[in-house]
Amino acid sequence: MAGILNMPVTEFQKRYWQDRLSFDRAAVDPASYWNTVAGHQLSPTDIARVQAIDSASWSHPDPVMPGWAQRVRAAGFRTALLSNIPTPVRDYIIRCPWLPEFHHTTFSCDLGSTKPSPEIYQHSLAGLGVSPSDALLLDDRVENVRAAEAMGIHAILFTTPQALPHELDRRFAIHVPLVVE
Repeated sequence: MAGILNMPVTEFQKRYWQDRLSFDRAAVDPASYWNTVAGHQLSPTDIARVQAIDSASWSHPDPVMPGWAQRVRAAGFRTALLSNIPTPVRDYIIRCPWLPEFHHTTFSCDLGSTKPSPEIYQHSLAGLGVSPSDALLLDDRVENVRAAEAMGIHAILFTTPQALPHELDRRFAIHVPLVVE
């Protein structure tokens, strides 16, 4: 993407994240977001190219996680997907064949709110029909975990797929293996 925008990678990375939450909550459209990242007006072709690459770049889960999420659901837990994600990436991801089925999904672009705002957690809890004390959030960002915990939601900072089953078992006596035993 940096190459398409003719930018040094470090500058691209800075600009990419600078206003990403606005894009994730659909406060800006793709053209506005990418023009801001680029620092100049892009052609529709270049916007489409960087957006296609961006969407695809978010579609590579760790190979064990979709199956693990399916096993969590099969074990009788209600599951939800709660994601800060812009509309084009959401549209791409929901068509991926590896995406497991969830009881509920909350996407920031649909709600106009991003983690760590309480509204997005409340929306997900309501969609699942559970209270905060009956929910568990897995997230790879400390600020999102802390915000969930401040609302009474149990939360685990996701570091690696391999560490997750141990942490679930240790803290909550939940045993769902990464692979079928």
